[in-house]
Amino acid sequence: MSIPLAPALSGTPGLPAPGDEPGVSLLRAAWRRLRRNPTAIVGAVIVLAFVLLAIFAPLLTSYQPGSAEWSGEVTPSSVPGPSEDHWLGLDRFGSDLWTQLVYGARQSLLYGVAATAIGLVAGLALGVLAGGSAAVGGRVGGWVDQAVMRVVDIMLSVPSLLLAVSIAAVLGQSPYAVMIAIGAAQVPVFARLLRGSMLAQGRADYVVAAEALGLRKRRIVMSHVLPNSLGPTVVQATLNLATAIIEVAALSFLGLGQPDPAVAEWGRMLVAAQDRFQVAPQLALLPGAAIAITALGFTLFGEALREALDPRSRR
Repeated sequence: MSIPLAPALSGTPGLPAPGDEPGVSLLRAAWRRLRRNPTAIVGAVIVLAFVLLAIFAPLLTSYQPGSAEWSGEVTPSSVPGPSEDHWLGLDRFGSDLWTQLVYGARQSLLYGVAATAIGLVAGLALGVLAGGSAAVGGRVGGWVDQAVMRVVDIMLSVPSLLLAVSIAAVLGQSPYAVMIAIGAAQVPVFARLLRGSMLAQGRADYVVAAEALGLRKRRIVMSHVLPNSLGPTVVQATLNLATAIIEVAALSFLGLGQPDPAVAEWGRMLVAAQDRFQVAPQLALLPGAAIAITALGFTLFGEALREALDPRSRR
């Protein structure tokens, strides 16, 4: 008498779940799911367009940002709109608005990537220190974990934008202050996420097997637990880029960004457009739309990447 085993084995640990593709690596399967996900495609297109605008800004315009060459054409009651020479018109200072937007994309990309990198590196260091100490165990390890997490809790108790504004105000008005301030505000997010992922990996079967083989706990943590815990943190970095771009614009709007007026920034464009909104609303709407669409692109792509790499959300 034959016994049907297929229903009993469905969903059994170690066997392919329904809808999984046997014999395919995690990254290749994630790539296939991303290609079939409309949200991922839309987000990737927006991100790619933003990056290309930032990189090739000098090739997309023949003017320089911050140039007041056409200031004589701007009056208190009118701002020239789109024309053959100026696709989107001029701003209140007589600069080409399209030039300001594309060079503003370059500044946002530079600040956003640098700030996220700072937050990621510092957060990884704290996360490894806390998560690794908890995994190693012992009195000293537990004390280190508790100390690091209390510092992270204090940082998390302050809203990220308020923390970034406070740090930028202390460091002074400079581009480096903006990068450090926004990066510091992201540190606790990465630290707590990596620690939690390392603690979850620390209970996996391969860790028990490695300990049974006599491997030192520190080697297990650095060679096995840490590499398997980096996935969620890398995905979070993609999502944090959206937040970083918004906070860069916010600090610039508050006057804590780049002090050089010749450097284009989306946040500063919003400030300059306030008293001309009735006359030329495009001066505020265009940079505001650029900020919103760019942040949306990184958010969509980051969420799709999270779903593609998460085995529980496979389709």
